[in-house]
Amino acid sequence: MMEASKRRGEDRDPPKVEARWGRRAWELLEAVRRRAPLVQCITNFVSMDLMANALLAAGASPAMVHSLSEIDDFTPRADAILINVGTLSDGWLPSMRAAATAATRAGCPWVLDPVAVSASDFRLEACLGLVGLRPAVIRGNPSEILGLSSACRIRDSKGADSSHESMDAVEAAKSLAQASGAIVAVSGAVDVITDGQQVVGANNGVAMMQKITATGCAVTALIAAFIAIDPPNTLEATACAFSIFGLAAELGMDMAKGPASLRMHMIDSLHGLDEHTVTSRVNISFIT
Repeated sequence: MMEASKRRGEDRDPPKVEARWGRRAWELLEAVRRRAPLVQCITNFVSMDLMANALLAAGASPAMVHSLSEIDDFTPRADAILINVGTLSDGWLPSMRAAATAATRAGCPWVLDPVAVSASDFRLEACLGLVGLRPAVIRGNPSEILGLSSACRIRDSKGADSSHESMDAVEAAKSLAQASGAIVAVSGAVDVITDGQQVVGANNGVAMMQKITATGCAVTALIAAFIAIDPPNTLEATACAFSIFGLAAELGMDMAKGPASLRMHMIDSLHGLDEHTVTSRVNISFIT
């Protein structure tokens, strides 16, 4: 979501297909609001505030629980787990592993956000180990997905930013999905989601999201909430979460004067989304 400007109105499906995606996105958002899934977030210090507020605005219930001492008691109660390695440390990695293990054992879907996976050997090995614990979704920017897919450091990787476009990482995303069994989602001008065979593009969003830290982390949290509602249809839920978040940014941009006000209006817009807006403006299409 942060890497490149979004396109509007391009590569749209025929109206019948668009209507199906819009209806599906609304059904999932309405279910999140009705059921308020509990999403446990083991995430970085930078993203906690925006992530929690995005989940609340969508109707979910966030819990920033990361202590190893609480995992056994808390994680089995959650409806979905999010693990984000943005501010990875030796102290937090055991909690991440324990939560992922508990979630997999309980059949609870969990999402991995491999932030800056290629920045260090420690970070790469940690992420590879977490992938082995069977996340339902892996969401990253193009460089992160390329790095994780090839399991080697990318020479021009720049921390949590990306030097690639999402379409550059399609084949790597498909390969990673096939190897891991996870749905792989790549943020970009078109957000790409794949199960290793079919590829879906979510086209909502605005360029200024690049100027707000942790928007990618926040959409990953929304993905966790959506897949908690419908685990068997994880690809659909992931694509719809991307478009819902991007649509909220589009609406917020209409009122924003800059990044700070966009952040505020984006959260307000996410909270206020209605059926007509979602069903008429969600823009999702099959790429292959």
